Amino acid sequence: MSDSSTPSLDAWLDKSETLADDITSFPLRALAATLDRDAPGEHVPPLWHWLYFLPVAPLAQVGADGHPQRGGFLPPVALPRRMWAGGRLTFHAPLRAGQRAQRTSTIANIEDKTGRSGRLVFVTVQHRYEAADELCIEEEHDIVYRDAPQAGASAPKPVSAPVGETWSRTLTADAVMLFRYSALTFNGHRIHYDFPYVTQEEGYPGLIVHGPLIATLLLDLVHRERPDATVATFAFRAVRPTFAGNAFTLCGLPAADGRSVELWAKDHDGYLTMQATATFA
Repeated sequence: MSDSSTPSLDAWLDKSETLADDITSFPLRALAATLDRDAPGEHVPPLWHWLYFLPVAPLAQVGADGHPQRGGFLPPVALPRRMWAGGRLTFHAPLRAGQRAQRTSTIANIEDKTGRSGRLVFVTVQHRYEAADELCIEEEHDIVYRDAPQAGASAPKPVSAPVGETWSRTLTADAVMLFRYSALTFNGHRIHYDFPYVTQEEGYPGLIVHGPLIATLLLDLVHRERPDATVATFAFRAVRPTFAGNAFTLCGLPAADGRSVELWAKDHDGYLTMQATATFA
């Protein structure tokens, strides 16, 4: 629940909406090309469902940051920075190309905090994805809103990434990859493609790689190393931004029993940028 500092946001708790979408094949082929992998078959790979059920706001209703203006389904949090902080997913059955599916979303929690970097508001959205009268995916999606950095404030101290990974893949996300992923997810957030905006307005050193893209690449690493495995659950948490143009590394350390894998991403300086865990059916 939100505390007394955000009473106006309480009205959004338990708010729900349902969207329907057709699971078409082109977005699957396009994301496969963007990730330099073969196109999947009829089954939508884990996390690729983020290509569907996209919010389509009229351009007149888009804010200065490129996102839809605050206050529709999501609460109108009056903080300038908005990021995907993490999530938890359970995969019950795959979505399939050619299906008509629906997603029911509910605002499950709103929490107002003050951290070292200033005020933070966390919003948790629960999603249920269904097709052919079958529950396919359950998801909890964490969104964080934060203040702009104060002048002269020191940046949070980075955390060194774990060592000892068994799997690894190093790549560089350039502006073309970020543009493609933004287009495929109809994500207008300017921090991913507008260099003057992200550096001058939000104060970052460069274009920011999408958190969902990094999470997708972590599960793509699992696919490359264990192509026959079926992912049952996946949980991830963004730790630090990754910036376009610098190499970053995806890492995996499978458990001895083969039933789960610890995953993480690290930047070119060896700092942890994302932590995740996947379990197998």
